Amino acid sequence: MSNYKLGLEYAKQQDQNDPLAPYRNRFHIPKDKHGKDVIYMTGNSLGLQPKSTKDYINQELEDWANLGVEGHMEAKHPWLRYHEFLTESMAKVVGAKPIEVVVMNTLTANLHLMMVSFYQPTPKRYKILIEADAFPSDKYAVESQLRHHGFDAKDGLILWKARKGEELADYNDLEAILNEHGDDIALIMIGGVNYYTGQFFDLKRITQLGHKHGCMVGFDCAHGAGNVELNLHDSGADFAVWCTYKYLNSGPGSLGGCFVNERHAYNKDLNRFAGWWSHNKETRFKMRDEFDQLPGAEGWQLSNPPILSMAAIRASLDIFAEVGMEKLTQKSKHLTGYFEFLIHELNHEDIKIITPSNPDERGCQLSIQVKNADKRLHQQLTESGVISDWREPDVIRCAPVPLYNSFQDVYYLVEKMREILK
Repeated sequence: MSNYKLGLEYAKQQDQNDPLAPYRNRFHIPKDKHGKDVIYMTGNSLGLQPKSTKDYINQELEDWANLGVEGHMEAKHPWLRYHEFLTESMAKVVGAKPIEVVVMNTLTANLHLMMVSFYQPTPKRYKILIEADAFPSDKYAVESQLRHHGFDAKDGLILWKARKGEELADYNDLEAILNEHGDDIALIMIGGVNYYTGQFFDLKRITQLGHKHGCMVGFDCAHGAGNVELNLHDSGADFAVWCTYKYLNSGPGSLGGCFVNERHAYNKDLNRFAGWWSHNKETRFKMRDEFDQLPGAEGWQLSNPPILSMAAIRASLDIFAEVGMEKLTQKSKHLTGYFEFLIHELNHEDIKIITPSNPDERGCQLSIQVKNADKRLHQQLTESGVISDWREPDVIRCAPVPLYNSFQDVYYLVEKMREILK
């Protein structure tokens, strides 16, 4: 949609016509010092709390208080299989089959567990390819895996860089890297949506390129899960990991998710770290049996999960199940397109959007590059009641999240920016 209009009345009209607008009332919106709702644009960093979260957690606290250890079997939502209550909804969010998905651990821990299985270097094929501006934790993780296997981290890391003077990675360059170094690369591990630019990569294209050259392919979907339609199963990727505290609104430091393609579901020869929660559920508590691997993504679990964190995830996933990713992304494209339109209408020489303009190549985040930046614009926006985030050296990231952000949020944000830039 490109027929956006200027003026507050247009924003109000869009909110009135928005079928997802009522969902905003199901979230706690932080207030400024005057008691007014802030313009919250950092759902790409920490999603807002659903009002239902407290009830979901309180149910588990109540069952713990009243049942003690019996809650594993007797709780309203028995703890023994609590992670299973999340599987189907999470699979729909990331576009996977239930057997391919599990909620467990945290993001980088899951990434390491996946690399135990899917990074199997040889003296000839040992290199890892990531995007040059990957999230730092991803870079640290893959470097540490290289060192763990006895390789030099600098020599073993291949970076897919944007061209000089450009911000976005080009697939032609990725193809050229693979044509030159494909036989040396054991693993391609890309951030599904780049945290800095907001570029949503073509997961299927990257996977096909990697597999053509004999590489394993995985994705860090921290900025994709709950934001874009990832279609992980159809992508053919070997694995993916993500967190749940950004677009999935599960609370600070909450658990992550894991995808393992079903073609690996019954491969017990895959190297992996194991724990008792990846053991056959029927005999898990007999305690004396030899290890009996669970099939699918569940087979990568280690420990019984933290129920209170999972309760928060369930509260959020129940909302996602109501709305569905198709409707969410439909609104997201409209809302973010409107945001882009208003930023361009500022027509200011110091402001540039580095996120792709093609709606299919981004989620709801726009990364706004500020020329000669000294962080003042971001600070003044914060003082005016806008919660966004700053990424060095010169980018303000703003994410109008379709579940709880409105067209009026976007309108007032850009108006505040206009006033400051004057």
